[in-house]
Amino acid sequence: MGKKKRKFFCLFVFPGFAGIVVFVLAPFLDVVKRSFSTAVTGAYNGIKNYQAVFRNQAFLTAVGNTVKFTAVCIPILVFTGFMAALILNAMKNKGWIKSVYLFPLAMPTATVVLVWKMVFYKQGFLNLFLTRLGQLTGLWGKVAVDYLGASAAFWVLVASYVWKNMGYTVVLWLAGLGGIPTEFLEAAKVDGAGGWQRLFYIILPSLKGSLYTIVILSFLNSFKIYREAYLTAGAYPDKSIYLLQHLFNNWFVNLELDKMAAAAVCTGTVLLIVILLLQRLWEEDGGKAKG
Repeated sequence: MGKKKRKFFCLFVFPGFAGIVVFVLAPFLDVVKRSFSTAVTGAYNGIKNYQAVFRNQAFLTAVGNTVKFTAVCIPILVFTGFMAALILNAMKNKGWIKSVYLFPLAMPTATVVLVWKMVFYKQGFLNLFLTRLGQLTGLWGKVAVDYLGASAAFWVLVASYVWKNMGYTVVLWLAGLGGIPTEFLEAAKVDGAGGWQRLFYIILPSLKGSLYTIVILSFLNSFKIYREAYLTAGAYPDKSIYLLQHLFNNWFVNLELDKMAAAAVCTGTVLLIVILLLQRLWEEDGGKAKG
């Protein structure tokens, strides 16, 4: 790289890197420091904050729910997004349909929450529909299930996450499908390969880059579902949707900053490890493909 190119490279990279250092790395290092200190005096506390966190039942519940939510949502989102992209890719006029998928991303969170409340509230549209259906068929009576106040709230939150994030998933899958040379597919078809064979031996291996991008984005976005959960059910929702973000918010309100710092360090470390593992897998697959 020439001196002039290196100069322009540094000019473009430095502002972003400086912003990351000032607004991300420096505050996180301060959090790491606070995780070994008391909240009031700031005195060194060793690993007592970490011990208190891992003995906290609310923390263990929140971790379990967050892991469960992520493990359930990501496969559903990736699979449904891929199936929708396959269908759209075979259509000629798909531009306006892509806009429909992206529409939930443009909606304010408060609006999304209001819609879900109107549907799943105890006197919401779903219960009214089921009650009316039961009256017409004579199979059941009035339905008044509080979906947001019971274990069903978990699946309501899953549906909300998938619905809102489906748009970018479909667009990324479509971008990957569009990058597959049509000559490969046509040659395979001429050689007698069926639809399933083309899918498993040509399409899916060509979409590994898209898959890793979608998984990482979906993983990170699964930690942003707190807004919907909080606005729907408050700071202390049903146990099934009590997530890490609820716990952090409650600790912040109660000024338990020492425990919050220790839990934040643990969460950040896990996130970093998962992202690095996914990146390592991506690089290994890329190296095998080149080799």
